[in-house]
Amino acid sequence: MRVHRSGTTLAGAALTALALLLPLVGTAGAADAAAPKTPARGTASMGMGVLEHDGRGTTAPAGASVQAVQTEGVDVSSHQGNVAWATLWNSGVRWAYVKATEGTYYKNTYFTQQYNGSYDVGMIRGTYHFATPDTASGAAQADHFVNNGGGWSKDGRTLPGVLDIEWNPYGATCYGKSQSGMVSWIRDFLNRYKARTGRDAVIYTATSWWTQCTGNYSGFAATNPLWIARYASSVGELPAGWPYYTMWQYTSTGPVVGDHNRFNGDLSRVKALANG
Repeated sequence: MRVHRSGTTLAGAALTALALLLPLVGTAGAADAAAPKTPARGTASMGMGVLEHDGRGTTAPAGASVQAVQTEGVDVSSHQGNVAWATLWNSGVRWAYVKATEGTYYKNTYFTQQYNGSYDVGMIRGTYHFATPDTASGAAQADHFVNNGGGWSKDGRTLPGVLDIEWNPYGATCYGKSQSGMVSWIRDFLNRYKARTGRDAVIYTATSWWTQCTGNYSGFAATNPLWIARYASSVGELPAGWPYYTMWQYTSTGPVVGDHNRFNGDLSRVKALANG
């Protein structure tokens, strides 16, 4: 009897301990599932952090000059795979930007289909580079970009390259750089890009990131067109120095595919930017 009762007691104790552990395991699992996961290198794309950091707003434009006619465009990366360019064209899209590179370690595996496909359907198109200022110098990344699809030619159909500089999906928001250090890195990239192509690159960013990570530096506004990211009914306040935006990424959930954008002007202005 003692043995029987002792066995029962031990079994009961074991079951009680298991019952106590199960909620803890479940809680830990839920916490792990809820924790944000760092994406794989190379998977970054325009606007990854816009919704997370800026959300959606309705602030009216503050000093932003807006043309009466705007022209619809898209930007795509490997996330979109093989793009149905004819469908986009038929929906009214007339220009496109394709991710070419990231850092000095990545090239878009769908680049050829996306870049040539947009051109073949009639669009004016260009390419962008997702910057990772903590992995290599601005000049090195500009070289990687130009060498892998970021070049420019005056054919009336090729837009200047874009420096996509925004929230770091892989770590610290400002890539571990001070505001002055970030400005120096951006200048390094822009100077090398212009030396290689003869064009001033477009800067893609969000006002909140630019303010935090560059101190709202205004020194590039005179030479580099602005592509502003804000998912709202209006573009809102622009970074210092720019009296108007050239392009506005207004949503990440386009009616067809990719992020959708508006060029601040009619198609003739898109062509003018392409021609330099």
